[in-house]
Amino acid sequence: MSAEKFSVTGNIVDVVNGRVYSGVVTVEGSRIVSIVENPTVDGPFILPGLVDAHVHIESSMLVPSEFARIAVTHGTVATVSDPHEIANVLGAEGVEFMIENGKQVPFRFFFGAPSCVPATGFETSGAELGVETMEALLARPEIHYMAEMMNWPGVIFGDPMVHAKLEVARKYGKPVDGHAPGLTGEQARKYAEAGISTDHECFDLDEAREKLRLGMKVLIREGSAARNFDDLLPLIKEFPDQIMFCSDDKHPDDLVEGHINSLVKRAIAAGYDPIRVLRCCTKNPVEHYNLGLGLLRPGDPADFIVVDNLSDFNILKTYIGGTAVAENGKGLINSVKTNPVNRFSVIDIQPGHLKVKDLGKPVKIIKAIEGQLITETIIGRPHSVDGYLESDTAQDFLKMLVLNRFEPAPPAIGFIHGLGLKKGALASTVAHDSHNIIACGTNDADILEAIRLLRQSRGGIVAVDGKEHVFVPLPVAGLMSDADGHEVALTYEKANSFAAKLGSSMAAPFMTLSFMALLVIPQLKLSDKGLFDGEKFEFTTLEAEV
Repeated sequence: MSAEKFSVTGNIVDVVNGRVYSGVVTVEGSRIVSIVENPTVDGPFILPGLVDAHVHIESSMLVPSEFARIAVTHGTVATVSDPHEIANVLGAEGVEFMIENGKQVPFRFFFGAPSCVPATGFETSGAELGVETMEALLARPEIHYMAEMMNWPGVIFGDPMVHAKLEVARKYGKPVDGHAPGLTGEQARKYAEAGISTDHECFDLDEAREKLRLGMKVLIREGSAARNFDDLLPLIKEFPDQIMFCSDDKHPDDLVEGHINSLVKRAIAAGYDPIRVLRCCTKNPVEHYNLGLGLLRPGDPADFIVVDNLSDFNILKTYIGGTAVAENGKGLINSVKTNPVNRFSVIDIQPGHLKVKDLGKPVKIIKAIEGQLITETIIGRPHSVDGYLESDTAQDFLKMLVLNRFEPAPPAIGFIHGLGLKKGALASTVAHDSHNIIACGTNDADILEAIRLLRQSRGGIVAVDGKEHVFVPLPVAGLMSDADGHEVALTYEKANSFAAKLGSSMAAPFMTLSFMALLVIPQLKLSDKGLFDGEKFEFTTLEAEV
């Protein structure tokens, strides 16, 4: 992993000037000292390293240093990272943990200041980031932007705290990321005019086009749960300079399989111009966020990758700052020691906490949708036993709860459709955005056992069926593991397989479950304080009006 003078010969992909030519790239120390065109040479393709333009590292269940060890094997050299998840658990202390851990490895982490902690006032989080804390973060050179402004009603209707935070971002000249699913018309115009520069939550082309015409950048997202890549891909031709690629949330098993490189390969295979595709994950994010990242020019930091060709797009080598960090699918970054940080205080939950009295009325049931963060509402009647509502596997109406993990309090109870469990239970301390305990199951005994295992370990994800279970420990804030990333991925795969054995047909059941507490994405969600209508942005009753 030395950074001595060396040269790489091949086909140079110049994303800035839009051409491909044969030549030699020479690196000395951490920078490119020359690029010489030479039509007589041949070889693999040399291009700038790939950037994930919006990701929550915590969703990989890996600390930043372990995330980097895997990401570099896929040609990723940098991430625009929102530490929103750990900030909801630990506040500024959590952001500091991410920065310091990331500094210990040769990888370009560009962290933002989380703008919405807590995301709403309708849930309990472990911390709050006010205007003063936001200013302290944005003043730091390690903080490169204000992370996604999810409180779009606050932006549009003039919430003083929201606008004070936006003013701080303007003061330090740092861009503001957006988060406004489904927002169009006059409201979208006001959102953009407030200085919101991006959105990664567009559902369809019409919504995306409208925001692009307002001057916003659109991030095409393909994560483990939310997948909008195929729907939004035509935007590359229509708005080539305003499009970026991102994963948003990437679970460890998916990260092992691929990252932004997979999106590049798919877009090129679909017939899109390779230069335009590569700009979406190199030039466009580098320029938008003013990243100190190389774009394969003389004098630039030597952050680049070597691939076999632009069709198969196999990553042969990854360089960051002139250092080889991956070669032929093998990472060259060493693991680093981590001191876990956490916050955890949960009641000793008892069977009585899970009782839901049957009032003789139909109830509102959350309908989870494969590949989407949005939900729908079903009106139905779960199974009733001795005057209490229970999980109903025949209709796939499963009991679900969210339990405050920052201070002792009883759980909020609801029902969910779509996870498909026929037996057992799932539970997790990953529950966007506040990361309380979330659980669902076919029977109360397994739900209680799943929560007991989480309390015992102070964080993780678990699938339970009687005396059998698969557990993924997440000792860092209840969100991440400091173990080897490949080992975490294997354990997580076992948990997913066990969930499938219990009946779930979803590709990522744990990630889907984690988003059922995400109140800022409509339609119906559950917080630790109760059932929430994401369209009216207010609590609602479990019982439906008849």
